[in-house]
Amino acid sequence: MSPVRRGKELPIHNRLQVLRVERGLTRVQLAEAVEVNPQTIGALERGDHYPSLDLAFRICEVFGLPVEAVFSRTPFQPLSTQVYGQSKGES
Repeated sequence: MSPVRRGKELPIHNRLQVLRVERGLTRVQLAEAVEVNPQTIGALERGDHYPSLDLAFRICEVFGLPVEAVFSRTPFQPLSTQVYGQSKGES
């Protein structure tokens, strides 16, 4: 399965690396769980490629999260901002 190319006008942002690390998974382990090559996971994390809809659903199943918690058309705010209501530089 090859990754889908990233669009320039409507990018898809993701929290893959944060979620993967938070759960103690390596790229290889996540790749095995969703049946792709580990390089695919790296390309997705770097934002070089989009996942197919099928792959996005498989990834979300591994994390037990809905698609909108993992992928978004707008950049994700840092979790500290969401949890504490502060942006960088605020005290």
